[in-house]
Amino acid sequence: MVKSTLIARVADGLPLAASMDDEESQDLSEYKNQARMLVKKLSTAEQRCSLDSNQYIFHYLIEFGVVYLALCEKGYPKKLAFAYLEELQHEFNQVHGNEVTTVARPYAFVRFDSFIQKTKKQYKDVRAQRNMQKLNEDLGDVTRIMNKNIQDVLGRGEQLEGLQFKSQTLAQESKKYLKDTKNLNLQALYQKYGPPVIVLLIVAFVLYIRTWWS
Repeated sequence: MVKSTLIARVADGLPLAASMDDEESQDLSEYKNQARMLVKKLSTAEQRCSLDSNQYIFHYLIEFGVVYLALCEKGYPKKLAFAYLEELQHEFNQVHGNEVTTVARPYAFVRFDSFIQKTKKQYKDVRAQRNMQKLNEDLGDVTRIMNKNIQDVLGRGEQLEGLQFKSQTLAQESKKYLKDTKNLNLQALYQKYGPPVIVLLIVAFVLYIRTWWS
């Protein structure tokens, strides 16, 4: 069954809506933390993917710059998990699609949880007639959806962030090097031409004084 759901903006990982999961007896805080980290790493990820995480599995799909992420039991059918996410995507895009790029505060669409909870209950029982029909429908070849370990994605994000940090550091060091080089060049010019210029100024001043007083 679906244990938890998170909807976020892909560009910056901003959470837009989530399931409250008050009825869950298990402590899902560790997995919810993983989910919040995960949605920040998906800007260049596959449109659909399944990620193993210990006893659970994350399924996600990305549409129109929004990621829909569901934490499910490992035995829950992948076809149903993605059918569930597609229903959320269709409804969320219809209701809030035009607002996604403009919101700035987290969980701006917290009221969408009511639809999440209603849909989650519909997908709870795999043997329900509605869900059995979906399992028999042609909902696309979910077997082609890639399976990964969540640490592969989180680790890749950390590597990319490390490369970005190194690039920024290199750029800052380059700017500092150019600035130091300019300062050294100026100092060299002062040392080379400074004394003769001072002498010329003194001579010119002395000549001016003599001319003025003569």
